[in-house]
Formats: sequence, structure tokens, C-alpha cells
Amino acid sequence: MPNRVDVGIEGAFLVPLTPHADERGFLVEVFRHEWLGEVAGMVAGMVAGMVQANLSRSRAGVLRGLHFHLRQSDYWCVLAGRAFVGLFDLRAGSPTEGRKAELSLDAEAERTALYLPPGVAHGFYAETEVLLQYLVDTYYTGEDELGLAWDDPGVGIAWPVSEPILAERDRHNPGLREAMVDQPRYPGPEHGRLQEPTRRVDT
Repeated sequence: MPNRVDVGIEGAFLVPLTPHADERGFLVEVFRHEWLGEVAGMVAGMVAGMVQANLSRSRAGVLRGLHFHLRQSDYWCVLAGRAFVGLFDLRAGSPTEGRKAELSLDAEAERTALYLPPGVAHGFYAETEVLLQYLVDTYYTGEDELGLAWDDPGVGIAWPVSEPILAERDRHNPGLREAMVDQPRYPGPEHGRLQEPTRRVDT
């Protein structure tokens, strides 16, 4: 089983992937449920698992995010290209509440996967064209898709670009203050799902 690599956000981690190469090319396992272990969470008394896989293509210069979910966990694997990833822990009571993390996912330099728990805002900037495969543990309905302004100074991610290509949705994501009005709550390390948001009004 690969050793998880901490990224500085509670519950988020990298999974090193090992290619097996020969003269034909290579083969690499990119996911096993057991790699997630206890962080996979529980649904109706049973271990939850990834239920949907998606593939996105982003041309160089595109920034996707920041996005976050209250129920959904993500498991990312960059299949081609290089992405600069920005993370921010929104969860009230998390040991890393209010902390950011920045990392690079490069399909050629070092193959790794990235696990993201609910309540952690995430996004990436495509430094080259990027093919990203991501697994999720809830089916897409559109009801658990939340956003946070990619360039909010309170988040403070040092993106390597000042004018990225953005989706219309991401141009209008709320700032940190607005996003934190219904702040997600950290459920504790033994649970995979967030508790109901706690209403937080600044005075």
C-alpha cells in the first residue's frame, strides 16, 4: 500500500503511484479503495466508495476553481500535463482551519494522486494542457457544487498567473467572507462526512 504524503491540510493527502515500465511502455495502478481506508467515510453503516469517474481537459492558461463540497470527496489523478493546485481549509474546528496549501501535480515528473475531503476548497491552474481524471463518492446532481473566489486575498493562494482563463461560474464565485456565512464543520478524523454548516455571522 502506498504511503500517504501529507500536504498540510487535515485529511487531504497525496498517494504516490508506481509505474511498472518495460520496452512497451508502462502500467500503473491509480486507485484502490483500501488506499483511502478510514477516510472513505460511512454511509448507512457501510463503507462508502467512489461511485463516479470524470475526465476533464484544460488547455494551458485555464484556472478551475476554487470549488468545494459539503458531502463529496474527490480523488484526483493528472494523466497528462502539469497543474498548480491550490487548497484552502474552510472547515470550522479542523486542525488546519483557515490554512492554505499549494502543490504541483506533474504527470511526467512524479505520478501521484490527490485525495480531497469535503469542506476543502480546491482548484488548479493548467501550466500546460492538462488531462485530469477525478473520482467522486457521490453522484453528480449539481446540488453540492459551491465556490470561492480564486483570488480572494483572505485565502492568499500564490497562483502563478494574474489573468487566467476562467469559466463564467468561477468569475462570480463569492469571496471568503460570504462563503463562510454557512461555514462547513469538521466532523473529526474518524468520520468522512461533514456535519451541517454552522451559521457564522461576523459582527
